[in-house]
Amino acid sequence: MKRVFAALAALGIAHGATAQGYPAKPVTTVVGFEPGGGTDTTARIVAPALGELLGQQVVVENRAGAGGNIAVDYVAKSAPDGYTIVLANVGALAVNPHILKTPYDPLKDLAPISMASVFPNVLVVQPSLPVKTVQDYVKLAKEKSGLTYASSGIGGAGHLAGELLRLMAKIDIVHVPYKGGGPAMQGFLGAQVDSFFATPVSSIAQIKAGKARAIATTGPKRDKLMPDVPTIAESGFPGYEAVNWYGYLAPAKTPREIIDRLHRDIAKALANPKVIEALHKTGVEPVAMTPEEFGRYIKREYDTWGKVVKEAGIKPQ
Repeated sequence: MKRVFAALAALGIAHGATAQGYPAKPVTTVVGFEPGGGTDTTARIVAPALGELLGQQVVVENRAGAGGNIAVDYVAKSAPDGYTIVLANVGALAVNPHILKTPYDPLKDLAPISMASVFPNVLVVQPSLPVKTVQDYVKLAKEKSGLTYASSGIGGAGHLAGELLRLMAKIDIVHVPYKGGGPAMQGFLGAQVDSFFATPVSSIAQIKAGKARAIATTGPKRDKLMPDVPTIAESGFPGYEAVNWYGYLAPAKTPREIIDRLHRDIAKALANPKVIEALHKTGVEPVAMTPEEFGRYIKREYDTWGKVVKEAGIKPQ
């Protein structure tokens, strides 16, 4: 028995030493989508500032696929030492578990660190379509069978935005999922789809160039990047809201001291004026939360979108 206690004590000392010496090498932020999408862009904007605070390089690694699930599962199964974290979105944490048999439980297998950002999607349509408002879009959907909309993947904020509009407007629109915002925009620009619930970062340049027409945003209020574009809620569907958000998480058993260090430095990075300016240019609002606040937020979103998934009958494809 003494040997058992001695071994446990030794482990505790080693555990404490590991936390105190953190970080001793580069930290990897895993992103579940291809380069060019909103999650990837946010991670790369925050990484340099976070690296300076940690005193180590922060590397962004893309592990795309399954609506962000691959990245989240990879991090959930990584060593809980603070060197592998994930910047995940609403889909992978609050939606996909209701649709797919995810190999991870977002409420048990991950340790929340902090929210990173919140922002709406924007509904863009092909310039060739006779659509300038949400009401036009709904009218066309009722007249034209098979009107399509793209998203960054099944269970992502764009998918949820489309399904919520489909339910509220009682229209038949067809979801076309892609592996990230970048590929989805390429599909849209290639006229593979009629419309796209896009992130501001992936669409603003195309909107300004006249290659996409913005008809509405999905948040509770107008987006700062597109103040002249109305929300879907004010376009005849009061109560409509479908925002995207990204947040940092670590493997569940990561020591609390490391979680606290990461939270502190991520919050400072998000408050960095240069980071704020860069994120605002992409239409993203930086928002930090304590680990406890973020955990409660994830649970609330998990419950809310679980109901929508059931009502919309969202299935894996």
